[in-house]
Amino acid sequence: MNDILDFALLDTVSDDDDDDLDDMIMNYVLRDGVNGLCILLRRLACPNRLGDLESVFGYSYAALSEIMNTAMEIINDNKGHLLQNLGSNRWLNEEKLRVYSEAIHIKGAPMNNLWAFIDGTVRPICRPTVNQRAYYSGHKRVHCVKYQSLLCPDGIIVSLKCAYPGARHDAGIFRESGLYEELEEITVFPNRRYVIYGDQGYGLRELLIRPFSQNEIAINPERQHFNNTMSVLRVSVEWGFSKIITEFAFLDLKKNLMLLLQEVGTMYSVATLLTNCHTCLHSSQQSTYFNIQPPTLEQYLGN
Repeated sequence: MNDILDFALLDTVSDDDDDDLDDMIMNYVLRDGVNGLCILLRRLACPNRLGDLESVFGYSYAALSEIMNTAMEIINDNKGHLLQNLGSNRWLNEEKLRVYSEAIHIKGAPMNNLWAFIDGTVRPICRPTVNQRAYYSGHKRVHCVKYQSLLCPDGIIVSLKCAYPGARHDAGIFRESGLYEELEEITVFPNRRYVIYGDQGYGLRELLIRPFSQNEIAINPERQHFNNTMSVLRVSVEWGFSKIITEFAFLDLKKNLMLLLQEVGTMYSVATLLTNCHTCLHSSQQSTYFNIQPPTLEQYLGN
């Protein structure tokens, strides 16, 4: 770093030298992962323009942009598998599924083998210049991308499938994502099957349950109590989505998210990984509600 400072303090610095200095700074920051992570965290947590951070870090707009993008790629390349496939979470074993299901059952769930909640979330984006219809959600009345998440009662999102065009239906995303096949691999045991819970948009399957429809309730009115109970518990899913946006406000402004200019899906995935890390270190609203501790950071990251 002293070589960089000596270079920067020279009185005669040309435009070409400025570019060389930016390259030197960027290489230094990326070699020092802590600095790169700090820049990425500040960028995702701050809804301001990237240029506003030049005075904070003392790097040019171009250097900051490349540092942030490279840091995201490094995180996603090394730890993205934790969200992409349930089997990558080695701590998510039969004992952990039992602990999760017991915590949910204690809070009022009628079944004792429910371990997680599935839901799709919509994140608005800047209106794209191509494929506008595919990314327009008539329900939300906004151009957006969709993410399918699987949230545990301790606040850890163990699966994130992204980023799908806003016009796609949740059930179609679920079929395409391959999550059910992943569930069959890790939640089925000789004497027990663990299930997840989703809204009416998901079909009823052996490892996926949903609320009773109005027709089903008409046949047996007592089923309404099941729906009411599960509706209260399922609110925790929204807490998980809210935490990502609370911690990383950059993702909450659609003008910041330009589909053709940025890796929007990667950005959200990395923010989810970082949010999970925060939950491991500082707990979450869900873990408090269900009275269950998340895994340690070392357990989650597999170190």
